[in-house]
Amino acid sequence: MKKKLPKGNKSTAKPKSGSLRPDRESRSFHSWDVSQFKVPPVEGRSRFHDFDLPNPLLHAIFDLGFEYCTPIQAEILPSTLSGKDASGRAQTGTGKTAVFLITVINRILKNPLQIKRKPGTPRILVLAPTRELVLQISDEARQLSKYCGLKIVSVFGGMDYVKQKKELGAGPVDIIVATPGRLLDFQRNRDIILNKIEVLIIDEADRMLDMGFVPDVRKIINSTPRKDKRQTMLFSATLTGQITRLASQWTRNPVTIEIEPEQIAVETVEQIVYIVTSSKKFALLFNIIDKQNIERVLVFCNRRDEVTRLSEMLTRYGVNCSELSGDVPQKKRIQRLDKFKAGKIRVLVATDVAGRGIHIEGMDHVINFTLPHDPEDYVHRIGRTGRAGATGTSVSFADEDDSFYIPAIEKFINRKLSCIEPNEEWLTMPKPVFSKKKSGTRRRKKVFPKRRSRSSS
Repeated sequence: MKKKLPKGNKSTAKPKSGSLRPDRESRSFHSWDVSQFKVPPVEGRSRFHDFDLPNPLLHAIFDLGFEYCTPIQAEILPSTLSGKDASGRAQTGTGKTAVFLITVINRILKNPLQIKRKPGTPRILVLAPTRELVLQISDEARQLSKYCGLKIVSVFGGMDYVKQKKELGAGPVDIIVATPGRLLDFQRNRDIILNKIEVLIIDEADRMLDMGFVPDVRKIINSTPRKDKRQTMLFSATLTGQITRLASQWTRNPVTIEIEPEQIAVETVEQIVYIVTSSKKFALLFNIIDKQNIERVLVFCNRRDEVTRLSEMLTRYGVNCSELSGDVPQKKRIQRLDKFKAGKIRVLVATDVAGRGIHIEGMDHVINFTLPHDPEDYVHRIGRTGRAGATGTSVSFADEDDSFYIPAIEKFINRKLSCIEPNEEWLTMPKPVFSKKKSGTRRRKKVFPKRRSRSSS
């Protein structure tokens, strides 16, 4: 059966960092009781109390500040908790990650194994297309299982193979979250055995397809028990014909949920578009961050060289800034994301590839320094804020070139974007930051180095 969720059914937002009540933070596991998790019944909304979840899992949900389910959680949890397969269209920010994690943690706790498992033989496998998404899912899994005593291992390329191998061999593993390529490497060497998988989750299946991972995913699925012997969940931001065919091959009589992308963009994010010339964009960006005292903001550019140039510019003007793109080594990307989450980096400038999958609690602002050429990328970008029912603000700059992409975005999100001109004072270049030379003298940093004009040959 296929259900479309109504608009306007918003969940209670997660509290911002540090906003949990003191009694939530200080209570130990042994003193906690579900009676302390008081959420009044509301007509038309589902509470996590209503699903007969184990106390350790409810305790973690309580700590995270969750109260009422998001639309996708309310619709799909009754089916997945009963062991049914699931597939559907759902982007990050809808609460789908919590759906499959709550489902598998509930399963593990209610069905403890009586026999000893070999190292590297997980009960649950989550496949994701990128390292960033693997880390995000693993982090959320650890938060939800903090009182459950589960072992969760992240497996992905670009990091120390030996270190991950040691972690896999250190004892029984409950949940593995992996990218397909690195998982196959471990499987070939018999460091991971998949014949005992009870639940298989495939997240962002459309990106798996775009990145050419489907042959690898097929090999992995063929190593797991047959689909009538496992529970399978497949989620995709888009539902093309090929994704639908794959879902029918890999799942069995799934419950199907579809959330329209524009619901996320329109319902939870305030969208502002400034008409500005390309020469004034940096001044506008700096003044928005400075005058509004934005503590943490993700800024998107279309190309890697734009990311590098803008990051360098912000740094020259005294903004605590870092960049995130495919040119940055994986270890540094993880370090920068952790610092950004911890509030040690104020501005993160990113490309679409590096920025998709980023999950930051309490991030209120996303800025499109350059508008994406693909309307769907616009939705993915602004989805970094306004997550799981929380409100957020998206600011976009439309210059002489980017303004031509606005009609396509409006058509995709089924909404007119209000384009306004910024205050004149916000277009004034800030004073440059001075720095000391090694000799101890001070010099003014160049901001826009002049280039010699070349005549075309």
